[in-house]
Amino acid sequence: MSAAERTAREKAAAFAMMRSMGAGKIEVLPRFRVTSLDDIAALYTPGVGYLVQEVLARPEALGELTGRDNTVAVVSDGTAVLGLGRAGPKAALPVMEGKASMFKLLVGIDAYPLCVDTRSPGELVALMEALQPSFGGFNLEDVAAPECFEVMRLAEARLEVPIIHDDQYGTATVIAAGLINAWKLLGRDAARQRVVVCGDGAAGTATVNLLQEMGVGDITVVGLAGVLSRRGTHRDPHRQWLAETTNKAGIEGGLADAMRGADAFVGLSVGGIVSIAMVRSMAPAPVVFSLANPVPEVMPDDSLRAGASIAASGRFDFPNQCNNVLAFPGLLRGALDTKALRVPPLVCLAAARAIAADVPDPAMASDNILPSPLSGTLYPAVAEATAQALIAAGLARKAPAPGEVAQHTRELRQAVALRQESLPRS
Repeated sequence: MSAAERTAREKAAAFAMMRSMGAGKIEVLPRFRVTSLDDIAALYTPGVGYLVQEVLARPEALGELTGRDNTVAVVSDGTAVLGLGRAGPKAALPVMEGKASMFKLLVGIDAYPLCVDTRSPGELVALMEALQPSFGGFNLEDVAAPECFEVMRLAEARLEVPIIHDDQYGTATVIAAGLINAWKLLGRDAARQRVVVCGDGAAGTATVNLLQEMGVGDITVVGLAGVLSRRGTHRDPHRQWLAETTNKAGIEGGLADAMRGADAFVGLSVGGIVSIAMVRSMAPAPVVFSLANPVPEVMPDDSLRAGASIAASGRFDFPNQCNNVLAFPGLLRGALDTKALRVPPLVCLAAARAIAADVPDPAMASDNILPSPLSGTLYPAVAEATAQALIAAGLARKAPAPGEVAQHTRELRQAVALRQESLPRS
């Protein structure tokens, strides 16, 4: 283990092991200071009885008098935990705690990790359906393909609150944003690009969908069995769709065959599978996004040495961090504020454009094509773009005025920042 990796591990543990405040990354606290029995009477009983009566009289009071409409569950069955595969729901809990903390810090959403031991898509959706009285939305996370597609299909049909699968469109949205800026910087037209997407699971399928919405000229998808093409047949419907709608060039073979002559590479697979020779075989000055974590398909510095004009990864120790944390908070903030039930690809593309626009043209460079999660303007802009796209698509059950969602997001972020000032540093 390197010294840098040892330091990173120690810091991660320190964030999770502050024993004086309890272990873990998140906690639940009352929103008001309680100093008297009168406060307890208002906060608990008899105060809660009056609120129950109000909800019974006016169902819409649920969102006015409780935190339900600003509360989401971050749900995982542990079948696709980071790069570890079916690690199980217990191993998924640190990830879901981290995701919950990002929701609160970045857009003011109260989020709770729910790592569940379910056995089928139907069982998982039934669980979320039963939990709807307590949650204004759901973030599905680390659920393996192809089961995740069935979960989303059932959930969108049965839930009465929004749900996003971050491993699908959260990831795809940030990739789309990165490519928008990369091609803008290089003066390239998406319609003239051939992109290799390595990975035919949840993230790969959603990325192909968004790239098609962007008008990318051709996409070659590579899975475990090699290049997907119309000549093959596939048991899984999503792979069959990929095979039928990509690979206009009719390429066959493996990853090396797909990358030869390609303009861009998007890796959503496993670390270390792309060689320097493969990058050199691509079109001149290609764009290389190697997003496997923690070890990319090819290290960004190796991509640049092999002739790539722009290299991105999912790691925060290299430039151009292409990480879904740039997207999922704003996507769900916009969905909650419009009470939308679905967040389709066209809406994600609007969010991608907002992410891309957060990097001003004068600041854009080969090592700066994506904003930082520390940006003060990013999340209000993404939430606003999501909300307005949902309204335009006719999917919003509530239509905030232009600018209202961005302002709401700023206010929530400011309130969280004030409370953070009193917390100890790790």
